Amino acid sequence: MKFSFRIPRLLDILALSLAITGGSPVLAQPAAPSKPLPPPPAGLAVATFAAGCFWCVEEAFDKLPGVVSTTSGYIGGTQRSPTYEEVSGGLTGHTEAVQVVFDPAKLSYERLLDQFWVNHDPTTIGGQFCDMGPHYRPSIFWHDEAQRQEAEASKAKYAKLKTFKASIVTPIVKAGDFWPAEAYHQDYYKKNPVRYRFYTSGCGRYARLDELWGKLRK
Repeated sequence: MKFSFRIPRLLDILALSLAITGGSPVLAQPAAPSKPLPPPPAGLAVATFAAGCFWCVEEAFDKLPGVVSTTSGYIGGTQRSPTYEEVSGGLTGHTEAVQVVFDPAKLSYERLLDQFWVNHDPTTIGGQFCDMGPHYRPSIFWHDEAQRQEAEASKAKYAKLKTFKASIVTPIVKAGDFWPAEAYHQDYYKKNPVRYRFYTSGCGRYARLDELWGKLRK
């Protein structure tokens, strides 16, 4: 992730300069242009959240029964088929996000919102934890009017439940095109557990979340 617009985040050097499946130094391969994800199959629904590093957001939502899939990607910008390098350069207007496909018969959108709030720092929109810049800004991206209303109600609920003094500033915005990230970003926490834990520890993500939310994260 990036500490600022042009400074590599803690694990970018490892992720891009070491072979993801091997470990020997290599140059990152050019990524093929991505395409927006198709609509979910009948009976399933989609939700989109940005909460800083999309590796971490995937892990947070994969834990929930009823989640069918999570996909890391980019949303909120104007450029079509952006690459990680372009997004992390701060020039496309996108933010890292995760699109969640879920079964509403097993998992409510309200429960997804609960998971979102306690897995990010809602007191800042300039980045998250050690990753700063607008490409790490948090947001709820709603896909229909029902989601928008639920998101607004959830934000009001957590404004009352919060265990910190600062205001909640996380925006709620309409979802636009979502572009899947490069393959090496997908399920990164599963494929590279040691490097992933090194990143989360060094970035102070979970320590900050516990400081903010306390028992609400349990």
